[in-house]
Amino acid sequence: MVIESVTTPPWCWRKRVLPQHTDHGGVMWHGAYVAWLEEARVEALAAVGLPYDRLAAEGLEMPVVRLEVEYRQALHHGERVDLESWALERRGVRWPWASRWRREDGQVAAMARVELVLVRLEGARRTVLRQAPPALREALECLQRGPSA
Repeated sequence: MVIESVTTPPWCWRKRVLPQHTDHGGVMWHGAYVAWLEEARVEALAAVGLPYDRLAAEGLEMPVVRLEVEYRQALHHGERVDLESWALERRGVRWPWASRWRREDGQVAAMARVELVLVRLEGARRTVLRQAPPALREALECLQRGPSA
């Protein structure tokens, strides 16, 4: 997997692999990677002033429609890891993110690409939205510029 060349700095979260993230051998479980990706996206939105619960209160959700993870090296209990994430430009109705797990020594342990769509929930009906409401559009544009912008 290749993460597109990005010129913006990533949104970065320093994490520690805890016992609940690992299997019985102390290796980070594959499902924990997915949970960390979601945490990174939710925290990034909050960092630019749009908590995810505000979206949900407006009947909006951003479900994952595609997920690809490439595991390069196992992460182990106790390791400190930087999860670096980029909000990429929207492609049609898809909102892509690229992420990588970087060890303290700089080696990339895993990379991921996630694609989301914006949906409005109205009872049992789900409608894919082609345009984001202004607050979400502004937040996503800010995320695309990166944390230093």
